[in-house]
Amino acid sequence: MWVNPEEVLLASALWMTERANPYFILQKRKGHGDGGGGLAGLLVGTLDVVLDSSARVAPYRILYQTPDSLVYWTIAHGSSRKEITENWEWLEQNLLQTLSIFENENDITTFVKGKIQGIIAEYNKSHDIREDDDTDKFKEAIAKFRKLFIMPEEEKLVNYYSCSYWKGKVPRQGWLYLSINHLCFYSYLLGKEAKLVIRWADITQLEKNATLLLPDMVCVSTRCSEHVFSVFLNINETFKLMEQLANIAMRQLLDNKGFEQDRSLPKLKKKDLDARAKSERYRALFRLPKDEKLDGHTDCTLWTPFNKMHILGQMFVSTNYICFTSKEETVCSLIIPLREVRHTSRLISIKVHSMHTLNIVLSSFLCRVYSPVSSCSIRTFLILIMAHCGHKIDALFTLACFQAKEFLKEQAWKNHFTEYGQGVCMYRTEKTKELVLQGIPENMRGELWLLFSGAINEMATHPGYYEDLVEKSMGKYNLATEEIERDLHRSLPEHPAFQNEMGIAALRRVLTAYAFRNPNIGYCQAMNIVTSVLLLYAKEEEAFWLLVALCERMLPDYYNTRVVGALVDQGVFEELAHVYVPQLYDCMQALSVISTISLSWFLTLFLSVMPFESAVVVVDCFFYEGIKVIFQLALSVLDANIHQLLSCKDDGEAMTILGRYLDSVTNKDSTLPPIPHLHSLLTDNRDPHPEVDIFKLVRISYEKFGSIRADVIEQMRFKQRLRVIQAIEDTTKRNVVRTIVTETPFSIDELEELYTLFKAEHLTSCYWGSTSNPMSRHDPSLPYLEQYRIDLEQFKVLFALLFPWACGTHTDDLALRVFRLLDHNADALINFREFISGLSECALSRPKMHTPDYRMYLRLWNQETKAKLENMKDLPKLNQSQFIELCKTLYNMFSEDPNEQELYHATATVTSLLLEMGEVGKLFCSPDTVLIRNGGPYAGVGHHGKVGLPHSASIDKDWAITFLQFLASVLTEQALVQYFEKPVEISGRITNAKNVRKVGHQHMSLSDYEISLSD
Repeated sequence: MWVNPEEVLLASALWMTERANPYFILQKRKGHGDGGGGLAGLLVGTLDVVLDSSARVAPYRILYQTPDSLVYWTIAHGSSRKEITENWEWLEQNLLQTLSIFENENDITTFVKGKIQGIIAEYNKSHDIREDDDTDKFKEAIAKFRKLFIMPEEEKLVNYYSCSYWKGKVPRQGWLYLSINHLCFYSYLLGKEAKLVIRWADITQLEKNATLLLPDMVCVSTRCSEHVFSVFLNINETFKLMEQLANIAMRQLLDNKGFEQDRSLPKLKKKDLDARAKSERYRALFRLPKDEKLDGHTDCTLWTPFNKMHILGQMFVSTNYICFTSKEETVCSLIIPLREVRHTSRLISIKVHSMHTLNIVLSSFLCRVYSPVSSCSIRTFLILIMAHCGHKIDALFTLACFQAKEFLKEQAWKNHFTEYGQGVCMYRTEKTKELVLQGIPENMRGELWLLFSGAINEMATHPGYYEDLVEKSMGKYNLATEEIERDLHRSLPEHPAFQNEMGIAALRRVLTAYAFRNPNIGYCQAMNIVTSVLLLYAKEEEAFWLLVALCERMLPDYYNTRVVGALVDQGVFEELAHVYVPQLYDCMQALSVISTISLSWFLTLFLSVMPFESAVVVVDCFFYEGIKVIFQLALSVLDANIHQLLSCKDDGEAMTILGRYLDSVTNKDSTLPPIPHLHSLLTDNRDPHPEVDIFKLVRISYEKFGSIRADVIEQMRFKQRLRVIQAIEDTTKRNVVRTIVTETPFSIDELEELYTLFKAEHLTSCYWGSTSNPMSRHDPSLPYLEQYRIDLEQFKVLFALLFPWACGTHTDDLALRVFRLLDHNADALINFREFISGLSECALSRPKMHTPDYRMYLRLWNQETKAKLENMKDLPKLNQSQFIELCKTLYNMFSEDPNEQELYHATATVTSLLLEMGEVGKLFCSPDTVLIRNGGPYAGVGHHGKVGLPHSASIDKDWAITFLQFLASVLTEQALVQYFEKPVEISGRITNAKNVRKVGHQHMSLSDYEISLSD
């Protein structure tokens, strides 16, 4: 590889010269290749690994030097002798004679440097390489990475870091390579080499810890081992990148979108991941749409007209928004959609169309006299109302009290809009938060929920989208719509709005439209309860966009078939409980109460466990501050009942205590009539719990647990996401194995190992390309056995590793025939059950395993319940061309077998016998069916993927044999019988497969694959 000329002062230090001429020298690094260079070579190899030198990844180089100069210039590096030799030969053929013409050494140097730079520029132009692409040093690191760990071109190296890897009590200084799909480590110290390869998808825990001996270290855990890395130059940068890559892997296991996003990027570098992470934080901070990307941010001050001050903070600019947040988190924030901007000037003063409310002066007498800042008291206002009433004073007084409170809340918000603006461009300050904690007025909830959730932006930028979805989804039926219909009448049935068809129809339209918008989620239980509440306070289209914000941004992965997001936050809640209520944590864990209560609390935002009029206050706070409100409130509920819970003897008693407490949470400011609450069924017959004011409860949660930060929650979510997704994968594996264990001769442990290999091959093909789409081969919504499926190319890899008939150059041909046999529905994909059935047929003759007797009975029962296979006599006959193909297959199977010659002789004998049978059969020829393959995914496929043997005039179309004739002929040859009945030790093949890692057809990336560390 040509490199920009760099000056070298000592040409012979640590290098050996292999070729030389008057102008150029080809050198090899000491310690590289055969011979090793003795002690000096060991030291050089160690230095190359420990020190960050360019020679670390380039064992060959070419230097330029004029005869009378002592200065050398590096002009080429090579990772192999072949590569550097090509550069050397080009120099000899194209430059040597030209250089002899020059008389001045400076002219020679200028010419050579210019020529090399021209070659590099031409190469970059022809390969569309830009200046901001990888540096020479990084390209060398990529070459070393691929060579050391046998990685293909598709595996993208993101970055690499110097660190130590602890093997036992001994640290190994080396290099940590972080690629898009793998974590790799390499060390070479004094002749001892260490390599490690771990797939991100297999990591179960990733933590940054500190001990007295190691102040900064990263622990990487998988299902079967733990690895410790330390002595990083920048551990925070390294760990953050590791988190991002592990997160991508978990996303790929969830829904395949990660594969598509990864493939859409020609190169994935650290700066790309950093930009992606910054955009995610930006969107979360300001509740912006999922496709909004941050362009940049800068420190600035914002002039705020409400207090006539400059506030220090940061301005963020993206494609469609300008946002600001103060240095002190709660002082002020601002969101300005560019669609609202009418004018800008050099001073960055912005006039926004929706800020016109700042200029409105309220003229209503009541608005002026009875505002919260007025000296007129609530009592005076109530007396004015009661003066006009002649009867039912008590009832009217109560109603008037509620209405007065509601009225004062409305005036407080209107005054706030007057001072801070209204709509999406409103200044959001500590006063805004205070008003939310006091409760949002009933008739303003829909508007403010839209505003605080960010749903207003998506609705404004997608006019007519909801109507189109409703129209397209009308009359369509699938699993999601069936589940929706089943739950419609269970959605707040106690509320009058959903006791008639109008409310039910609106709920049906919103849920069905969302199911068609996001088929990955479709419909999940609890969505109906949340959507019902949204419809009570928002219009139908607004409720739809609120549901979008809830499912896709504010509660990510909550409402899918496996409620992964809710399980993740359940784990976060357990961690928070351990920190904030430690005296209660052990008791709750012993009773398994936290895992029981948290799902219902989080999935429905307390709507299903708290009186409706109180729960909507929780929803108010949630839309303003996000998930931290739910954590705070949940901790407050536990803290308020800590003494009763500590005395509980079982989970039922604890659930009853919490249920009674939540039932007692009241909203004394609510103007709504009392609504019967279904959760009260959990309570016992004892006296009701004393009333708990919802506003007081929310304030206590902020006072005691308001220190919980959003970034801390995200850090905890990452840790729990690894645990939850890997637990789901393990559950899937166990369910698959449990389903088919009675159908195969393999043990449970062997089936689990085979499933791991099967899944690993699927993931590897997703990483490094395949002929089929990953989305078609992995669908988490399918039954366990069908979630992972592999295509022909993937099957060929597993066939070569596991099947006893795989040997020699004809393995692919045999794999094609077996795959075609196993693919019952001819969709060019096979699932794990089909794969195991094929492997079982090959391994069926092995010695019987020592398994419990019940396994045998279960297998017999399973066989009896299956439909009978078609009788062998009913199989179609083979014509002559198909018989020839069958003979070729047999010969291929015996290739490279120890008894190859004996098997060939037996096959020839059987073939001759069958040919004679076919000739005799022609005398009794009848119009029986002859097997003819129709078109399909394998039509015309023969050896090595080429077109099969065509019919010609030499093929006798009347010739045919039956399967029984073929079987009887094979049984006459003892060599063939022994070959097909010889024992197959599948456990040994599994062990071998786990240790194999090759590029090309066998590019396995096995679970927690480790290259053994040399001692």
